[in-house]
Amino acid sequence: MKPSPRITHVSWGRIDVESLGSGKDWKLFPGGGRAWDWNEHGTRHEPGIRPEEIGELLDRGATVVVLSRGMDLRLQTMPETLRLLEEAGIEVHTAETRQAVSLYNELTKTRPVAGLFHSTC
Repeated sequence: MKPSPRITHVSWGRIDVESLGSGKDWKLFPGGGRAWDWNEHGTRHEPGIRPEEIGELLDRGATVVVLSRGMDLRLQTMPETLRLLEEAGIEVHTAETRQAVSLYNELTKTRPVAGLFHSTC
């Protein structure tokens, strides 16, 4: 399995990902990633990250998922999303974006990890 791309920079409104470029929000997984378009599944700060956002991460072989909460911790995660991950036997971490990036980058060294990263509020 190909490794997950590392995040090389994070600041308000910008996340740089190796070999993928810069963007505001990212959906990353083993072997690649893409811009995270919240409109695709109707994600909003509240009620938060929807279960529909997770399928692609699992389909790409992730055994660990890191969900960022935004720089100001405004992004929530729906309980249904956490339940889906738990039922799939996936280790999940939620954290403020900079902390989530640090954890994700550490996990990329040894595990098939995926994550959703939000660079603002």
